[in-house]
Amino acid sequence: MDQVEKMATFSPMNVLIVDDEMNIRKTMKMFFDLLHHKVTTVSNPKDALLEAGLQIFDLAFVDIRLGLESGLDLVSSLLAKLPRMKIVVITAFASVDTAVEAMKRGAVDYLPKPFMPDQLKLVLERVEALRTLELRINLLQDDLDRNDPDVSLSSTHPPMQRMIELARQVSASDAVLLLLGPSGSGKTMLARLIHRWSHRTDKPFGVISCPSLSQELLESELFGHVKGAFTGALRDNPGRVAGCEGGTLFLDEIGDLPLSIQSKLLRFIQEREYEHVGDQRTRKANVRIIAATNANLKSAVAAGSFREDLYYRLNVIQITLPSLAERSGDIEAVAGNMLAFFNAQNHKAIQGFSPEVLKIFRDYGWPGNIRELRNVVERAVILCTTTMIGEELLPDSMASAVQPQIRIGDRIKLEAIEELHIRRVLASTSSVHEAAEVLEIDKATLWRKRKQFGI
Repeated sequence: MDQVEKMATFSPMNVLIVDDEMNIRKTMKMFFDLLHHKVTTVSNPKDALLEAGLQIFDLAFVDIRLGLESGLDLVSSLLAKLPRMKIVVITAFASVDTAVEAMKRGAVDYLPKPFMPDQLKLVLERVEALRTLELRINLLQDDLDRNDPDVSLSSTHPPMQRMIELARQVSASDAVLLLLGPSGSGKTMLARLIHRWSHRTDKPFGVISCPSLSQELLESELFGHVKGAFTGALRDNPGRVAGCEGGTLFLDEIGDLPLSIQSKLLRFIQEREYEHVGDQRTRKANVRIIAATNANLKSAVAAGSFREDLYYRLNVIQITLPSLAERSGDIEAVAGNMLAFFNAQNHKAIQGFSPEVLKIFRDYGWPGNIRELRNVVERAVILCTTTMIGEELLPDSMASAVQPQIRIGDRIKLEAIEELHIRRVLASTSSVHEAAEVLEIDKATLWRKRKQFGI
């Protein structure tokens, strides 16, 4: 049994049982409880749809006859709310016609009454096999759609090694994580890896970039909305929290989250409860939160732009990613990993980088970190017509930015020392604001210096 099969077979499911016979509900609940699945039982379509609006189900067993109501009609209604849910219809009035009609409505299997535990177990195994197949397809599709190479986990830089070990350790827990580091240092990729290493790996991983949406749209994207909640809300939107049920939600640049939404996020983290925009019904969700920022949240708390209680709730476990310039010994390996990725993507067989290019890579300050290196390697692969990437394929600004080693007291212009110092401070800080504070100059002056030196 491979890793994907283990994930699907042993992952507990949230099961809904809809049957108007109390004994059937009790018996099935006992069966699924013994297998450590979470079970909700109801006796009618109204309660089934109510539960489907409050929580995400993986599997539902629906009786075809529910008093005077049709379970077949309920199949379509449930799938309209939860498209990824698997539905098995059960009935004492088995026929080929009803089986065919159930499948047309979206059911994945059919179970005639009376049934024994072995029959129920066989149906469950078929559903789990289907989930395994869908998981394989999703993982393959992710690989096909992937635009970025995987993060290299080998490092000679001790802080990076400790960071990777810490990330592996905390992936096994459900604790909230706060990822810190300069822009482009790989926080999103690390969040994806933590999700892959966790027991939630077969559940969704969602990403929300907090600065990219207006306040109204951000709240809707996060918690969902009902039709008519605001101008342009033409249909219900379940939101990312509901969409990531059982999985992980990554909030990038959390420092830009508006104050009005911060209180709602805090409540969700503490109580796992939230409401759709425009709806008073309280919903619950089991979603792990990973947040990231390149800003100084302590300063934001002091300035009143970030809630102190949310900061401490997010800061349960903090993981800091070093800048690429700090781990210059890893640059060759990281660049090689990217070269292999872009070789495959562009159907090329480039063997490596020239010694001159590798020297420039080691000496360059990388203010854009891994994101900048990715762009440089991708550009070089696209332009390369030989088996080796030479320095002529690097951006002109990059080669000119690399300066020879300078020591205090060397017979050089003061301006050269100033430029080198500014470059190194920019490479070692997480933002222009922080760099200006270290240099004790205002941001406008730093901007002019960057323009002067072509940084």
